[in-house]
Amino acid sequence: MTKKHYYNVVIVGGGISGTALLYTLAKYTNIKDIALFEKYDDFATLNSNAKGNSQTLHCGDIETNYTLDKAIKTNKTATMLENYGKLYGYEEKYMFKIPKMAIGVGEKEVQFIKDRYEAFKDAFPYMEYWDKAKLAEIEPALLEGRDENEDIAAMGTDKRYSAINFGEMSKSFVRNAQKENPNIDIHLNKEIQDIKKIGDKFELSVDGKHYYADYVVVDAGAHSLLLAHRMGHGLDFSCLPVGGSFYYSKVDSLKSKVYTIQNPKLPFAAIHGDPDIIHNNVIRFGPTAIVLPKLERYHHAHFLDFIETLAPSTEVLEVFYDLMRDSDIREYAIKNFLYEVPGVRKKLFVKEVQKIVPSMKEDDIEFAEGIGGLRPQVIDKKTKKLFLGEAKIETGEGIVFNMTPSPGATSCLGNAFTDAKLISKYLGVTFDIKMFERELVS
Repeated sequence: MTKKHYYNVVIVGGGISGTALLYTLAKYTNIKDIALFEKYDDFATLNSNAKGNSQTLHCGDIETNYTLDKAIKTNKTATMLENYGKLYGYEEKYMFKIPKMAIGVGEKEVQFIKDRYEAFKDAFPYMEYWDKAKLAEIEPALLEGRDENEDIAAMGTDKRYSAINFGEMSKSFVRNAQKENPNIDIHLNKEIQDIKKIGDKFELSVDGKHYYADYVVVDAGAHSLLLAHRMGHGLDFSCLPVGGSFYYSKVDSLKSKVYTIQNPKLPFAAIHGDPDIIHNNVIRFGPTAIVLPKLERYHHAHFLDFIETLAPSTEVLEVFYDLMRDSDIREYAIKNFLYEVPGVRKKLFVKEVQKIVPSMKEDDIEFAEGIGGLRPQVIDKKTKKLFLGEAKIETGEGIVFNMTPSPGATSCLGNAFTDAKLISKYLGVTFDIKMFERELVS
């Protein structure tokens, strides 16, 4: 094994999760030889790219499907990324203070917002309750064209960084990691095809060449589970890849991120409107949610890989059956399928948009071609449930597999912190937790 082919730690995947771990290991541990492998020619080309997600720093304050406990935990990791941005001066460069809110429309939803605000205001003291009159000042597009008898309210803030370019943050992690540790090797256009445990080392195969590592972390989206299955790990998990699309509107409407209330039965985000931070004067509405038989949204199908990660079984079929027998979920699935069908999709989707911006017309929106990502939603075969949020396969054998759908980008440094602790314990190296917490947590 030559020096160039042996590392203490190898990270597989150059999205926001993999690059955040690279930075964390480079700056806060004394590990010398680290490598990152990315299958494409740049970092963050898939879900971490600004085109592939909602560009939202999820703090738990406007995500109405979060419990208070989950919101508090998510806010802690969101603050880490916010503090990282401040540490390097990325304010208004890669992260932006756009007002954000969760709105309730109609008597029942307005009461929900009131109750949630009361329950959350101590944990999120910067949040404010905005009634109809206040919203008319802050975001008049929410009122224009709305029935004057229809009530509307929101809980929101303009005091937090709410929008993040996760793709640029990913690239900054790599730059800053290389400044901290010049021994880091970056391998672009290198797809890991196989991983084997040989003695106390791991052998990673790339185009007929072999690389070796003491410890491996796989941060490769849906491919994390594919590689885990091939090593015999995570066999109780299946992957259900869910694609999300967006619609654009160039009508000068929203100046804020506006989220609607989540149906607690539905595992995916409710429709929201966001000013696009990479396209001036463009508003995005979405995401939609549709199951796709592939592991990457805008690349070749990977159909056999999809089947391998889905790992069809009676337990998986039971999960599908339980989901589809619920009328709310069934209607949601049908609508989201139709939101992808040319000829009918705009006419149907504009009704979702009108809950946020009542004056919006069908001709005011267009399907955003090539925009959106694919989230690896995990099915737990043991519980026969769709596992919401992130999943980790920690083998205890020197290899970890991470699947990080939303809010995985927001939680990238929190996840990196967890993995850095596992790595430092396994390898017997030093992790300066106090410095990490002083710079990113406090």
